[in-house]
Amino acid sequence: MNYYYEILSFHIIAVMSWMTLLFYMPRLFVYHVENKDKEDFVSVVKIQEDKIYRIIGFPAMIGTILSGGFLIYLNPSLLQQDWMIAKLVVLVLMIAYSFSLESFRKVLLENKCNKDGQFFRAYNEVPTLLGILVVVFVITKSVPVYFSIGITLFFGFIIYKILTLKN
Repeated sequence: MNYYYEILSFHIIAVMSWMTLLFYMPRLFVYHVENKDKEDFVSVVKIQEDKIYRIIGFPAMIGTILSGGFLIYLNPSLLQQDWMIAKLVVLVLMIAYSFSLESFRKVLLENKCNKDGQFFRAYNEVPTLLGILVVVFVITKSVPVYFSIGITLFFGFIIYKILTLKN
């Protein structure tokens, strides 16, 4: 277990950096699609989108996965705990979400995106929900089913309201 806490510290820092991508990229997409007629502004947003993904977000995601994998390697009994399995399921969703952001970024780069600002505002709620679930699983060392269902329904309602909001 040498260096376990150092690796755990790196893992937490990597997660925080990865969450920067997950929280901020959809906001950049909102600015991008709502200002597509302002070429100078959009060119700056495109640079920000590229840098936050390539330089911050993707490397942080890889750092999170590798350090988390190493922590499990050092303490394989974690895989026998329900909260860790639930956390790993949420991790898979976060990884998929990250790749979806890159997919949207590429479509926006080519000016072929048919999504609007409201869609990206709603989409921006997803990492908050996933982050809350991970934190609750890790802190409580359990999978509080009613809380998980309730918070998911609550965020579903928020997303619905954002999508149906009249401009």
